[in-house]
Amino acid sequence: MTKTRSHVSMTVGVSVLLTAGLGITAFTLNDPATAHVSQQLPAVPARSAPQQGSPTSMVNPVASKAQVKAMTADWKGARLPDGRPKVSDAILKRMEVVSTEQAWGYLEGKGYHNQFAGEWKTIHDNKAIIGRALTAQYMPNNPALEKRMTDAGHAAGHDGQMNTWPIEMLKKGDVYVADGFGKVEDGTLIGGNLGSEIYAKTGTGVVFDGTVRDLDELAEIKGFNAFVRGFHPSYIKDEMLTGANTTIRIGEAVVMPGDVVLAKREGVVFIPAQLAEDLVKDAEVTLLRDMFTKQRLAEGTYTAGELDKGWDEIDQKIKDDFIGWLKEKKNDLPVPPERVQEIIDGSN
Repeated sequence: MTKTRSHVSMTVGVSVLLTAGLGITAFTLNDPATAHVSQQLPAVPARSAPQQGSPTSMVNPVASKAQVKAMTADWKGARLPDGRPKVSDAILKRMEVVSTEQAWGYLEGKGYHNQFAGEWKTIHDNKAIIGRALTAQYMPNNPALEKRMTDAGHAAGHDGQMNTWPIEMLKKGDVYVADGFGKVEDGTLIGGNLGSEIYAKTGTGVVFDGTVRDLDELAEIKGFNAFVRGFHPSYIKDEMLTGANTTIRIGEAVVMPGDVVLAKREGVVFIPAQLAEDLVKDAEVTLLRDMFTKQRLAEGTYTAGELDKGWDEIDQKIKDDFIGWLKEKKNDLPVPPERVQEIIDGSN
């Protein structure tokens, strides 16, 4: 069969991209004639990885595993296959007792002043979202750039619409966090179908500086929630994905791949992975002290004046009483018993 000139040119062009080691992820396809190119081209091993800042790396919207690891170098623990820090499921579970104020205050004390974003609309007001961030950045459409990313992405084996790629990357415990530059009309990143797929993959929800559609359908997905800028019946239009698994901005907050997302009624805190465990431990101590203080005040054991101090200034007899209270209630507190025992042991 004789190939047309355009077909040959396209095949050669994409082959050159593959040979150069270009790993493009793309998200829309406006020319159906290019859809089958990746199926006809054999895989060509890359001669060398693109250098940071080279033209090929500049047009690749998806950060490589090496780039993700470099961005999150402070994390020393396990990582997901795509390079993101893997904060443990146990820490994510324990994060449920952390309040927005505790998280914000702890991060402020560590010098992280840009980790909170507020003023959200939610599907369910009292349903928190907690998980590991998978980030995506959208920008207004640039047809030429989008086509280059699309052609190369399809040649690399990717398919589907722009807003499906981050969803395909999601794992259990992830939260899809997207910078949709606050676009409302024509900025609906997901609807009912994609919302169902997201929840099936993650068991959590989404945080979008953008909008969603099909509110009634999304509300019927048991366990799913969305923190968004609004709801709109339109379809996504004139947007392109320019980054995935990279650093993004949500409102006034900086979000990195693998950050722990703590989304509650007051707003969303993005917790750097390397600080998550210590933050939880600090919040657990604060929670237990607050529970103890409220119980003793209700019982009339101490006056407000005796307890309304910083913990370091409280009398030793009250601190000893607190440890005795922990021993008595160790298995009935909203903190794992082994963590309660750790607090007890640390008091000696």
